[in-house]
Amino acid sequence: MVTEIVILIVAIIAAFLLWKVLKTVKNMVINTIAGLIVLVIANLVFGLEIAYSWVVILVCAIAGIVGALLIIVLNYLGIAF
Repeated sequence: MVTEIVILIVAIIAAFLLWKVLKTVKNMVINTIAGLIVLVIANLVFGLEIAYSWVVILVCAIAGIVGALLIIVLNYLGIAF
C-alpha cells in the first residue's frame, strides 16, 4: 500500500515537472520562430546578410522579436553578426 502511494506521488511530481518544461519549451519555440521570421524578412528586404548561427538562434529563442531587432541593429552598426 505504501509503495503504491509513493509511486503515485512520484508520478504526479514527474507529470507536473514535465508540464512545466514543455510549457517553457513551447514558448522558446514560438520565440525562435517569430525572431527568425523577422530576421529572414530583414535579410530579404534590407539585404543585411545576417548568418543564421547558433548564437543568432539562441538570442531569438530567449528574446524573440526583440532579440531579432537587436541583432539587426548590431549588424547595421557593424558591431556584430
